[in-house]
Amino acid sequence: MKQSSYQFTYAAARAVAAAVLVATIAFAPSPVLAAKASGGDRAEARIKDMHTKLKITAAQEDQWAKITQEMRDNAKSMDALTQKRLANANTMTAVEDLKSYAEIADAHANGIKKFIPLFETLYASMSDAQKKEADALFRRGPGGKSKKK
Repeated sequence: MKQSSYQFTYAAARAVAAAVLVATIAFAPSPVLAAKASGGDRAEARIKDMHTKLKITAAQEDQWAKITQEMRDNAKSMDALTQKRLANANTMTAVEDLKSYAEIADAHANGIKKFIPLFETLYASMSDAQKKEADALFRRGPGGKSKKK
């Protein structure tokens, strides 16, 4: 069965949207703050929330600083791409719109790829209680809601 170009475009857009959603879960703060805050503000709220919940120790602060810098850099990048997209939303062609989504999805993916090894190093230094909290924090996602199975 041959797919029409509409079906391909729709499927591609859904795949990109799914990638953006997954990446957003990793870096987004609580829903209340996310509604009105900039990317930098959301990142700062998420950093503060994670620091508190993970009970980062003095010995872990150097590793934590690297993680927070990556989170801030990712938020800055995402904010710039989102603002660019919003500024051009009314004049973009369908192809430009898809490319804009792709830029955002790529930025999310690259941010996560940089975040993972930094977090792995911190995670390896965590106590069992901290690891348990980290597992629960990432399992629940932003706002403390359980992810559906």
